[in-house]
Amino acid sequence: MERKPHMKWLEKAAEALDLPGDLAAGLPRVELTGRHELRMENHRGILAYGEEEIHISGGDLIFRVRGSGLQLRAMNVGELRITGTITGVELE
Repeated sequence: MERKPHMKWLEKAAEALDLPGDLAAGLPRVELTGRHELRMENHRGILAYGEEEIHISGGDLIFRVRGSGLQLRAMNVGELRITGTITGVELE
């Protein structure tokens, strides 16, 4: 999927100024704590939900979280938290 021109510019500006891209351009930020918790900031919503797989929109990327006993523990406009046994995270 092609990124919007202003997003490319923001990412390049963040890189030139040595700023975190997620902060400057609103890019998704993913934090994985061991195998049992995933937090994501700047998400764009849940696309698919199940105990073995959850798909999350990150704007231009789709994050596929795989595992067992997956649960969406918390979610608001800008952040979500998934728990369970996480065996993989794929980007599409």
